[in-house]
Amino acid sequence: MGLTTSLTNAVSGLRTNQDALDLVSRNIANSGTPGYHKQSLNVVDYNTQTSTYARSVGANRAFNASLQSYYTRQVSDTSNSSVQASFLNRLQGFLGKPGSAASLDTQFGALQNALQAIATSPDDYTSRAGAVASAQSMAETLNRLSTTIQGMRTETEGQIASGVYNINGMLNSLQEVNTRMLDLGMTDGARSALLDQRDRLVASVADLIDVRADYRGDGTVALMTRSGVGLLDNGVSTFKFESAGNLSASSVFNADPSQSKVGKLTLTTPSGLTIDLVTQGVLQGGELGGLVTLRDKTLVEAQDQLDEIAGGLAQAFSTTKTNGTAVTAGAASGFDVDLTNVVPGNDVLFTYTEGGVEQRVRVVNSTDALDYKDASGQRVIGIDLSGNSTAAAAALSAKLPGLAVTSTGAGNLRILDDGATGQTDVKSAVARSSSTGLQDAGLAINLFVDQGNATFTNNLDSDPPQKRGFAARISVNPAIVANNKLMVQYESGGTLGDADRANYIIKQLNEMSFTSGGNPAADAGKFQLTGNLSGIISQVIGFQGASINAAASKADDRQLTLDTITDQMDSEYGVNVDEEMARLMELQNAYAANARVVSVVKELLDALFNVV
Repeated sequence: MGLTTSLTNAVSGLRTNQDALDLVSRNIANSGTPGYHKQSLNVVDYNTQTSTYARSVGANRAFNASLQSYYTRQVSDTSNSSVQASFLNRLQGFLGKPGSAASLDTQFGALQNALQAIATSPDDYTSRAGAVASAQSMAETLNRLSTTIQGMRTETEGQIASGVYNINGMLNSLQEVNTRMLDLGMTDGARSALLDQRDRLVASVADLIDVRADYRGDGTVALMTRSGVGLLDNGVSTFKFESAGNLSASSVFNADPSQSKVGKLTLTTPSGLTIDLVTQGVLQGGELGGLVTLRDKTLVEAQDQLDEIAGGLAQAFSTTKTNGTAVTAGAASGFDVDLTNVVPGNDVLFTYTEGGVEQRVRVVNSTDALDYKDASGQRVIGIDLSGNSTAAAAALSAKLPGLAVTSTGAGNLRILDDGATGQTDVKSAVARSSSTGLQDAGLAINLFVDQGNATFTNNLDSDPPQKRGFAARISVNPAIVANNKLMVQYESGGTLGDADRANYIIKQLNEMSFTSGGNPAADAGKFQLTGNLSGIISQVIGFQGASINAAASKADDRQLTLDTITDQMDSEYGVNVDEEMARLMELQNAYAANARVVSVVKELLDALFNVV
């Protein structure tokens, strides 16, 4: 090998070492930079007739498309779970732990104890005042929790709006990155930095919405949701959120845009197609998906449960029962039921056997054509009982072909079995109405009232139904606050020593049964509450506690998975400073060796020229 060849090889080595030293220095300098992918020099050997030498042809950036896609998916899932767990953890703080001073079960227990004190000493002013104060505390607790839940729902809309602004900015930035990636004159260092920026932006988008990334050979990336809606390809899709402002319990999502009372989240594609992301179920992960779930499902169900408790409280105190009158007609027997005081929302309960099997029916005074079995197995039928009783009887008879349902006059419903056939037997019937008077109207008392001191009847025909948001409106009847004698004095001029009203209410609280959730088939995703008021409250607290624990556990599991993937990415992409420093020493030694070769060749050439 001649001196010229040796010099050429040594110089190429110096250049290659210099490029490698630059990369090592860059790796070490960015060892703490989030999203930085370590780089290595791509060296190619060149062979000629006279020599072999090395030359650097760019840098290799550590990247694993499969690992990156897995990471992107996990970022979306973790963000989705985290935002839900965060909100539910706050909700748990507001609800209080079971048995704590501010919790619903403690408040209800205090009310029951106060009523028991009245039953023991009805003429004691302090006992009556304590019962009224407990009732007010119960109502105020429900008001506070309802306000808190609606405030959290409003907060989700604020975060959705912020997320939409951020995701639009990030998608536009990604589009700019894609455009710049097509510049073939870019240096290797600039290209690697741009690729790092690309991956950081994809992860940031995934934090907000579930995405699938298609990494292309030219360095560009295309994004779409898991459901297949394109976000970034030949153009950029644009998110838009139209906030509904402050939300209330009646502000609920409806697939019909004209009926929906919450903010609208849409996506417009580059072709001009606009998609309602919530109505069409596009969101499957990310923070936006979690916020929408909280706004439209989780927190709405929590509000519904509070409304069930509030409605149950009002009905337990105000419900008057009028037992049906036993009647016979030939071989048939049954009951006449007085509908005089049955207003919309009130109901008629009756039981009968058919083929020896007991059937329970609840006929709700409503124009809504309800017909289903609730979570307790009781059949619920909606019939308009406020109008023509003959028409009501005919409608109910069509629903119950095994019974003979007729009307003997205005405000009367007669329910008879099948007589001599003997397949059906009517066992009981009772009409339940809401007491509106405080005296001379029976033992029931209208203690808990709706807005404007209106009686709560659980009217289904109002818009929205009366129970919706009742927890935010429930209050104690001001007439009773002003005169606590009404807690016991159910007849004008009656004695204060009579405990009948207190005992009646205590019995109602213990025995009156409630079932929530409507039609289980139509509300398959909702938790069904059933039992007396104490049981309902316990079920709500238990359900919310279990939901919060499940959300926290899910968030922890997904975070652990994300941490594992991140550790794997750090191992594959990250810079090991010790390894880089060792590499730096090797390169320095190689640089010195090549420099020595150049020096020796120079000395030899100088010697040759001097000889000449």
